Amino acid sequence: MNASPSTSPSTSPSTSSAAPSAAASRTPLRVALIGYGLAGSVFHAPLVSATEGLVLDTVVTSDPGRQAQARAAHPGVRVTASADELWERATDGEDPALGLVVIASPNKTHVPLATAALTAGIPVVVDKPLAATAAEARALAALSERTGTFLSVFQNRRWDNDFLTVRRLLADGELGEIQRFESRYERWRPQLKGGWRESGAPEEIGGLLYDLGSHVVDQALVLFGPAVRVYAETDVRRPGAEADDDTFIAITHANGVRSHLYVSATAAQLGPRFRVLGSRAGYVKYGLDPQEAALREGLRPGGAGGTAWGEEPEHLWGRLGSGESPLTGGGEPVPTVPGDYPAYYAAVEEALRTGGPAPVTADEAAQCLAVLEAARTSSRDGSVVAV
Repeated sequence: MNASPSTSPSTSPSTSSAAPSAAASRTPLRVALIGYGLAGSVFHAPLVSATEGLVLDTVVTSDPGRQAQARAAHPGVRVTASADELWERATDGEDPALGLVVIASPNKTHVPLATAALTAGIPVVVDKPLAATAAEARALAALSERTGTFLSVFQNRRWDNDFLTVRRLLADGELGEIQRFESRYERWRPQLKGGWRESGAPEEIGGLLYDLGSHVVDQALVLFGPAVRVYAETDVRRPGAEADDDTFIAITHANGVRSHLYVSATAAQLGPRFRVLGSRAGYVKYGLDPQEAALREGLRPGGAGGTAWGEEPEHLWGRLGSGESPLTGGGEPVPTVPGDYPAYYAAVEEALRTGGPAPVTADEAAQCLAVLEAARTSSRDGSVVAV
């Protein structure tokens, strides 16, 4: 079984601050952000604003409260209620300098908005999931190629600290031949929060399979390559819930590695984030990457603070070893590679300037969506599904 991680430049674990940037000497690319909910306000707006060579120019949201929030957080930003104004500005020549549109609106809007942006010739980043189906993702990839317009998908968890650490361990051969990869993204949220993410309506593309599942499946595919078989169990456990909130996905990769992936909102006791088992050693890591929590608290990459961006304290490091439980001190602590969400938009900016590859492509998103579709079919039919 070949457990070597991908060496694609779009997923390499390099950090955005490793070398001086030339972006400061170039006219910044103006960015329009569609959607100012959790994804837009916590992730995209701060990361765009922190990227040399990009400037947040416009926020699109029809919600008055979110409009006020955007103006307060980003003084001088233009706010508009409709994305149609962006396409009109691009096509009538009023605003030809718009350099990027970021789509962080509800899942069901991703395909129509991305289609409109690509048709208008505006480079676009779409939050995950890119679409509901692999076929839709491939159609967007084809439109991007046909129009010669940049398209990328925001899969920020490729730059989580624990994931970057696993990639380094695999590249260094520390674990030997990989046999099983376990990944958990679990939460304890026994009460429903409401909103489209918990809707059971198919057009909303809600539920954890397409939400957190998009992350854990993407990570598994990056680490171990294409899937050939998928088995899944999706459950709706909380009273009043409509969409899956406790899901297990088993992937057999073409190289023979097996990935066991768990996403849950009903985990009263959280398991390890990663457990990677190889012929030489295993690696176990608890806890989540600190970057989301930092962004929620209003901290920003490059800002003042006692801890460098993406770093975590030593007591949270994972452990590498064999035959002993890490909970009783078994194995050796492994320094966690700092997380680096800023690397995504730094790579986007560079690709837009140079014509280079997107950090995450629509074709990669289609591969992930093919697994998610197979998982949905497997859970419904109680079968193993070939991909």
